[in-house]
Amino acid sequence: QVQLVESGGGSVQAGGSLRLSCAASGYSPSAGCMGWFRQAPGKEREGVAALYIGSGGISYDDSVVGRFTISRDKMKNTLYLQMNNLKPEDAATYYCAATYSLTYCLRETRYNYWGQGTQVTVSS
Repeated sequence: QVQLVESGGGSVQAGGSLRLSCAASGYSPSAGCMGWFRQAPGKEREGVAALYIGSGGISYDDSVVGRFTISRDKMKNTLYLQMNNLKPEDAATYYCAATYSLTYCLRETRYNYWGQGTQVTVSS
């Protein structure tokens, strides 16, 4: 049974930083994707960053390029999202997700497993 548990959300001022963590259990593939998604109130969930397990490839949404960094500690089976220079428009509930799919990993429809979400608030 796959379980994903996020942590690290909180409240920061614009320009600040947060690091989200996602501890995975029951999921340790040689190939697949893990990603971060976010959903703001009244908006659809959107892909923020994805990591292609195996190849090490990474994809980012244009809105976070240069500010967010996705990484994974294979030994700890934990996914991270380092968020720097946060903006008020980054405020949302952030979700960790995992899939055995190998393509289009910024699309939420590719994912089978989801965490419960962690809240990020950014004040201006």
